[in-house]
Amino acid sequence: MSQEHLALYRKYRPSAFNEVLGQDHIVKILESSIEHAKIAHAYLFVGSRGTGKTSVARIFADKIGVSKNDIYEIDAASNRGIDDIKELRDGVNVLPFDSKYKIYIIDEVHMLSKDAWGALLKTLEEPPRHVIFILATTELHKVPETIISRCQVFTFRKASDVVSKNMILEVAQKEGFELDPSSAELLAILGDGSYRDALGYLQKVLNFTKGKKVKLEEVEKITGAPKTTLVNDFIESITLGDLENGFKTIKKATAENLDMKLFLKLIIQKVRMAIILCYAPKLETQMQNDLRESDIEFLKKILKGNSEIKGKKIILNSAVLSVLLEAYQNIDRSFVAELPLELALIKIIEKE
Repeated sequence: MSQEHLALYRKYRPSAFNEVLGQDHIVKILESSIEHAKIAHAYLFVGSRGTGKTSVARIFADKIGVSKNDIYEIDAASNRGIDDIKELRDGVNVLPFDSKYKIYIIDEVHMLSKDAWGALLKTLEEPPRHVIFILATTELHKVPETIISRCQVFTFRKASDVVSKNMILEVAQKEGFELDPSSAELLAILGDGSYRDALGYLQKVLNFTKGKKVKLEEVEKITGAPKTTLVNDFIESITLGDLENGFKTIKKATAENLDMKLFLKLIIQKVRMAIILCYAPKLETQMQNDLRESDIEFLKKILKGNSEIKGKKIILNSAVLSVLLEAYQNIDRSFVAELPLELALIKIIEKE
């Protein structure tokens, strides 16, 4: 398949340690271990999806001189039985084709069956000198302690919105598109800590956009993300102390079948920006690199127009942000997705 038709996450997958994003704490240790020839026989890479676990495993294999003929990638989700591991155990005793080591990369290793874990443990306890295992998982709690104790464990960090946004802007530019920072930030938020998912959303946008200059409204439409106007309406309802309009906004978001957790996350992001602008106005110039001019004007408007309801000011401050964060944490536990946001609205406006 030509590079032109590759999925973006494959086309821009890191091929060297200096291209790996957000995992410096892991890269430095691995580079040092290679430099000093201190290679372990088993590694366990832990982290949410799309954070670079298998990419780092492949780069590590390349750096220690393992050829493609001696790298074996196994998806434990579809090869989880004891027979699969027994086959692996037979294979590890065979010498490498043309490298010093054979590397087995087992992805989604937490999916192995109980019997398969037992068989793998025997191999990890006494592995041949020419074999290195790199196990990858998104769910460490499902990996037996006996396996963990025999591995060097590395925890991969979720992609930060800032790093993810910069990656999206860079890739869009390489693909010949102009993306404004607000659009890139939205795509980073949609990626939810996964570089792979963020690039997946970007690819969807680039495939369906009408021109080379991509507008935020177009990104919202293509991805199905909550519109900026809905986010702004909800925040304005808080500052005006307008419960009725706040509930109407939530109802409209529900009617549009929006992801309520994403909707609240976008609200929290904008309230955070408003608070920063309120208490550190000198940072406005820096914000211009992250927000559209219309967003900054909106934030100025709501900060200037804090209204007095029942003799009290409804202002955007840390207390408001704290209530919204609490609601965000409760959404996954609520059988009515919009309920935590409705309760937060009441708590903020009717706090006394």
